[in-house]
Amino acid sequence: MKVLIVGNGGREHALAWKLLQSEVDQVVCVPGNGGTATLKGCNNLPLPVDDFQGIAQFALNHGISLVVVGPELPLSLGISDYLRSQGITVFGPTQAGAQIEASKSWAKDLMQLAGIPTAPSQSFTELEAAKAYIQAQGAPIVVKVDGLAAGKGVTVATTVEQAWTAVEDAFTGAFGIAGQRVVVEECLTGQEVSVLALTDGLSVRLLLPAQDHKRIGEADTGANTGGMGAYAPVPIVTPELLDRIQQDILEPVVATLRARGIDYRGVLYAGLMITPSGEPRVIEFNCRFGDPETQAILPLLATPLATLLLACSEQCLAAAPPIKWKPGVAVCVVTAAQGYPGAYTKGQVIAGIDQAEGPNVAVFHAGTKLQGQQLVTDGGRVLGVTAWGENFEQAIARSYAAVEAILYEGKYYRQDIGYRVKTVGG
Repeated sequence: MKVLIVGNGGREHALAWKLLQSEVDQVVCVPGNGGTATLKGCNNLPLPVDDFQGIAQFALNHGISLVVVGPELPLSLGISDYLRSQGITVFGPTQAGAQIEASKSWAKDLMQLAGIPTAPSQSFTELEAAKAYIQAQGAPIVVKVDGLAAGKGVTVATTVEQAWTAVEDAFTGAFGIAGQRVVVEECLTGQEVSVLALTDGLSVRLLLPAQDHKRIGEADTGANTGGMGAYAPVPIVTPELLDRIQQDILEPVVATLRARGIDYRGVLYAGLMITPSGEPRVIEFNCRFGDPETQAILPLLATPLATLLLACSEQCLAAAPPIKWKPGVAVCVVTAAQGYPGAYTKGQVIAGIDQAEGPNVAVFHAGTKLQGQQLVTDGGRVLGVTAWGENFEQAIARSYAAVEAILYEGKYYRQDIGYRVKTVGG
């Protein structure tokens, strides 16, 4: 079986790594990165992720059984619609379904229709109206640009002035067309959790819950990033709470999408706040695998990944075997380039990955490329160093030992990934 993966990040490297452990003989990554270029059984194809015609032609000419779309951008541009129109099997929602991530105001309307618990909000296209609403509501308050902003379009404002600055930045072009509309919502408190579900548009199967660390600084301080690390599972998400999330949030959303004529096959990712009283509230939905959550979840998956993705794509998930998991936990620590999430340099030589990897450690490449025979940095988030073990103490220690073995100029990483569970010990 041959699989083509669209994307070039750590998530896509992790997907390729896991697929090659099941019934997949060959993976092609478009465009891929330095890690997928050196992964046995994997090759890179240097095409842009929005070259739908080129991707389709390659898939048809080379007997690709399944295309897995990693990032949200090509999904929002309609890659799944185009590939399916060419008779190609695709894991990833249609352009209509991808609106659940591509437009926060559209997602809020959907949640209201489905009766999903979420923060009260209003959307705005005019600066003065947004500022007046913020003034009336007070702080803390959350400002989100409506469109895709690579995880960086959210401001949790602690003052009215900070919120005003956020909407001013959005409306003056800081996020391009993504910021032409903003959503302003109540600030929820508690612990954030990512619950990713696989769906064929009819049935829903949940993956292990994970917790991302979105801020650049220790103890969740500083600017938002695409994610500085993650762990799975999440102790505060009990089996009973997970059942409730499935029944009260994920299944109603899929049913509402279906009622609106949207055939949603892929990942439905719920970004949740678990309030101090234990209530789940939706912060946002995403239309794809999380990054870096995927790097923490997939090492624990025992069921062949290809079986699950094909079942979603072919709309027969209800007949697929139950998802099984390996015992233990996994922790992913992201190493970044100096300056990220602001301006950063590229082209720094990377060494030590072979020494870092081992029986319980995998290094997933994000912003890397091969320059001749040399591996160099090529993005803000460079590597996702994942380790697994019997408990969090063990997995965290393994991950950080591996991080220390990796060398490149300007390497930055948070030293507290998993801090909420570090003392759990199990």
